[in-house]
Amino acid sequence: MRLSLSVFDALTTIPYFRYDRTMRRQSETDVTRYADMLAAMGTEPRLRIMRLLLSAHPAGMVVGDIHESLGIASSTLSHHLEKLKNEDLVTVRRDGTFLWYSANTETLRELLTFLCTECCSRNPVIDFTSILERHVKGRRQCGESSEE
Repeated sequence: MRLSLSVFDALTTIPYFRYDRTMRRQSETDVTRYADMLAAMGTEPRLRIMRLLLSAHPAGMVVGDIHESLGIASSTLSHHLEKLKNEDLVTVRRDGTFLWYSANTETLRELLTFLCTECCSRNPVIDFTSILERHVKGRRQCGESSEE
């Protein structure tokens, strides 16, 4: 079954998707950077922020709306958004007096690519294709489109 997910297509066409000793491996600096990104998303409030910003993509959300949606205190929210911004997981733009935050999908795509190429493809115990197939099947059962 061929999936029509852009993520699936992107990951299966990456030259380093299948591990081979002759293929380039990530540098230690890259690994450290990805570990920092995962650590930034590794707290419950930050993961909730990322989910919310992804649901509002590409427009993003103003800080006040994030605060209302998640009920995180303003000073704490500021701290979490700053941490996500420092790891390039979110972008911020000023529009008059408003700060609009958006998920940085390019950085997230890069992080997911790293996980799939450097972690999931080294051992067949994690079959990324079957994970995507289950996700698509679940979305179809919920009436959602599989194409984005």
